Amino acid sequence: MKARILVIEDSPSQSREITEVLNNMGYDVVWADGGIKGLSMARKEVPDIILLDVVMPDMDGYTVCRWLKLNEETKEIPIIMLTVKSDISDKVEGLEIGANDYLPKPFNERELEARIYATLRTKSLQNELRKRNEELQELLHKVEVMALTDPLTGLYNRRRFYESLKREFATSKRYKHPLTCIMMDIDYFKKINDEYGHMTGDEVLKGLSDLISATVREVDIVSRFGGEEFTVLLPHTTIDKSLIGAERLMDKIRKKTFKREGAKFKITVSMGISSIDDIKDGNEDDLIRFADIAMYKAKENGRDRIEVFSGE
Repeated sequence: MKARILVIEDSPSQSREITEVLNNMGYDVVWADGGIKGLSMARKEVPDIILLDVVMPDMDGYTVCRWLKLNEETKEIPIIMLTVKSDISDKVEGLEIGANDYLPKPFNERELEARIYATLRTKSLQNELRKRNEELQELLHKVEVMALTDPLTGLYNRRRFYESLKREFATSKRYKHPLTCIMMDIDYFKKINDEYGHMTGDEVLKGLSDLISATVREVDIVSRFGGEEFTVLLPHTTIDKSLIGAERLMDKIRKKTFKREGAKFKITVSMGISSIDDIKDGNEDDLIRFADIAMYKAKENGRDRIEVFSGE
């Protein structure tokens, strides 16, 4: 595919000469007979490179170059400035506002070809580098997500949950905001694995995680704490409100049906709830520990129920 070059030159005779030379070199050429039209055509044509005359009656090349580099659509297009001006200050001014190269008139055809080729090669290398950087950033993001999420459910893993817990606990202590934690465990999960297989067990874990995520608020922090245990951290939430939310979630879990090769079954969970108000001299770990104590109390009292921590 031919590289497209936009020539911004007010002189018809010089533009014809440049166009002929570039066509003979194998380039696709479009022409704008002034600075204002050149700005419009640069956005419309999106050329691979721009040859820009400095001296034009309607808008000089420096101004055109400055506008091209300020516009998101055209700022990456390389520019070679063409001019009869030979002072070093004129060249420096063009380069300072973003021109990639500077070629005095009259120019040698071989030098013009070499400068265009070098500029296009640099652009190609920059595009390739930008693409590689984007791919690297995407890869790093994926690695970071993998390090902080549970691969089966997509929820936060224990490590990320503890990072969030530490932050929310410190904020709640400082500003005296309520903070509660729900810990839940699937009842008789081993029986599900034994009877239906581990693939079905994984489907149950994923289905439950989706149900939890769809039920809690966006500000709530959900994690797969380990095995068949899940935690929900509820910022700015009192025990009473947390209990209402837990009961709503419990009701949805009881109603959900799982299927496996024609068989249908339901699950239940045991939940424990703790509050930052339960912690006098401890730290964020106690919020998890107290929720865990309440959850095991729910199991001891028959499972499929919610218990609120009431002291060790």
